[in-house]
This record gives sequence, structure tokens and C-alpha cells, in this order.
Amino acid sequence: MPQLSNRVNTFTDSVIRRMTRISDEYGAINLSQGFPDFDPPKAMLDALAKAAYAGPHQYSVTFGAENFREALAKKQGKAIGREIDPDKEIVVTCGGTEAMMCAMMTICNPGDKVMVFSPFYENYGADAILSGAEPIYIPLVPPEYGFDISLVEEGFKSGAKAIIVCNPSNPCGKVFTREELMQIGELAVKYDGFVVTDEVYEHMVYAPNRHVCMASLPGMYEHTITCNSLSKTYSITGWRLGYLIGPEEVIEGAKKVHDFLTVGAAAPLQEAAVTGLNFPESYYEELLALYTKKRAYFLKGLDEIGLKHNVPQGTYFVMIDIQGFLDLPQFQGWTDLEFCEWMIKNIGVAAVPGSSFFREEVNHLIRLHFAREEKTIDEALKRLKKLQELLK
Repeated sequence: MPQLSNRVNTFTDSVIRRMTRISDEYGAINLSQGFPDFDPPKAMLDALAKAAYAGPHQYSVTFGAENFREALAKKQGKAIGREIDPDKEIVVTCGGTEAMMCAMMTICNPGDKVMVFSPFYENYGADAILSGAEPIYIPLVPPEYGFDISLVEEGFKSGAKAIIVCNPSNPCGKVFTREELMQIGELAVKYDGFVVTDEVYEHMVYAPNRHVCMASLPGMYEHTITCNSLSKTYSITGWRLGYLIGPEEVIEGAKKVHDFLTVGAAAPLQEAAVTGLNFPESYYEELLALYTKKRAYFLKGLDEIGLKHNVPQGTYFVMIDIQGFLDLPQFQGWTDLEFCEWMIKNIGVAAVPGSSFFREEVNHLIRLHFAREEKTIDEALKRLKKLQELLK
């Protein structure tokens, strides 16, 4: 067989999706891959049913249906604090995953460097590599997940083209403060770089924390490419609707990249999703209240079991410290991946090994999520309670 591309040897398959496959095989409760087990809003389902018969069923404009882009511009213009041109400053993509890939391919040349905060959503490193760039990692230090701004400046000084900021952060739930974002933004302006943001959890930020769009900061719109998705906000991860927002010059290039990657997002799904984009502010308030309640319920259950965890400022992810288990004789020398596979088979709950998110040598954390019905959370906590017996 002819030799394959070298690039496919520089990263693994998705550990998150691998955990889902193993979870399905063993019938475990999947708290690994972040998607809910409850339905999208009824109004969106009704709109989808209507679109199934009335259409559209053929290609929309490659960079997004006009009514979808207009609804996006209206909604996100409020968050960014400026008018967004739906024709020149938005590209609709097949999920936030394509949005990030499209952004990276638009701005990166072979050999460019891209800074990535660690821990990081596992796609970012692969996205940089597939774009011909070299990822360089800036540690977020547990338990508060703070960072050394001087390392960011060193990265820009070394020629980094961009920095990726996931806010709120998957997997650790960190919400970057306005001051932190200002520091990063000032360096991007100083060294004429880009900030590529992933803001898919923008509506899951728990009080007293607040979400700030990087693009809303003074002087930052021209240096920011905002990647986002409808997946988490409307519980439609399978619809694969994402988008990029950025300055016209960037979006003009992104339109070309997107066109030759996927042509366009599904037309009937865009049509149905316009209903969600036009929801009143009360929808987002209720969504936050729902996840605030779920977070409190899940963390209380973890506390009662005796599992050490962080308290996420945003997202629906929780990092669990498993060092106490790895110190036990039966788990001596185990990796977090081996422990997660053992959990699926013996506890009946799927988690993601923390090492898949860290560039540093971190082997004692796993990630769970609480985007589940209360009855599912109850059953998961019941199963996790079996871990108590190991520490007695």
C-alpha cells in the first residue's frame, strides 16, 4: 500500500468519541461525550416538522441561508455589542467543529504557530496540525486554572499567528474574566495576531461569573474570529449547525475554505433553527437556571459519594480527581484511560480521561458531564457510589 500522509500520525482518534463507543458497547451511562438526553425546544421540533414537508430541501447559499444569517447577526450582535453584517461577517458551518477548522485553515500558513491553552478541547491540536500549523501549549494551572500572561507574550514574540481561547472552557469549566481577555487581546493587537474563540457554552455561565465576548472588547473585533454553535444552547448536537463571525477580510477567505470543505450546512435544519435564534431572552435565562440546578444537584451527589471535584464556572463538565483510586494496589501503574475503561465495564458510567485534554503529564483527572435528565443523573450517581467501597 502507498504511504499515508504524515499528518495522520501526529494525533490520535478522538478519545471522547472512543469512550462513547465503548460506553454503548457495555450499556453504560454516557457522561463522557457532552450531549443531553432530553429533547430540543418544542417550537424548534415543530419548525423542523414543517420544514420536512415545506422545505427547503436543496442547497442554500453555501455560506448560510439568508434568514439564518440575519437571525444570527441579530442575536450575536447584542452579545458582541455591534452590528454584524449577515452577508459579509458570517459563515454558517457544519457545526462548531467545522467552524474552528475553517478558521484555522483561513489564517494559518504551513509552519505558523498557534497557541492553545491546556487543558483544551482535543480538536484544537488536530485542527492546528491539519492546517499546517504547530500548536504550542500554555498551561492553565489547576485548581483555579489561572495562566501566566508572560507565556502568552512569549508565544506571540516567537511568531505565533493566533491563540485559541475556549470560553467557557471545555473541559475545566473556566470562565475567562474580562481582565484576562483584555490582557490576551492587548497582546494580540501588539503583535498583530488573531484570537480564535470557541464560545459554544456562552449561555452556561454560572453566577457570579459572566461571559464576555472577546470580539466585544475595544479594538478586538478586527483581531477576533468567533467560532460558535447552536448544538449546546438548543440541545441539537446532531443538527450540526455552527458559524464563524469575524471581520470582512477574514470571512471572505473563510467562505472559500468552507465552500470546498462541506459546501454548506443542511438547509432544512437551518430553516428550523431560525425559530430558536429568534427566541426571547427568557429562553436563555431559563436554560441557565436549568443547568445551574443540574450543576448543584450533580455536585451535591458527588460530594455525598466523596469524590473530589472542581466547581465549574461554566459549561456542564466536571473534573474528578481519581488519584485516591490510582494509589490503591489494584490500580497501581494504571493510566486514567485504563481507569475510565474499567469504570465503563465495572461501574457502568463512562467518563473521559483527563490526559486527553492536557499537554502536560496529567493522569489523575477524569471528566464527567451533567447534561442529563434528573433520573439519569440519579442512576449515574447510584452507580458511582460503588466507588465508595474501594476507598474503605
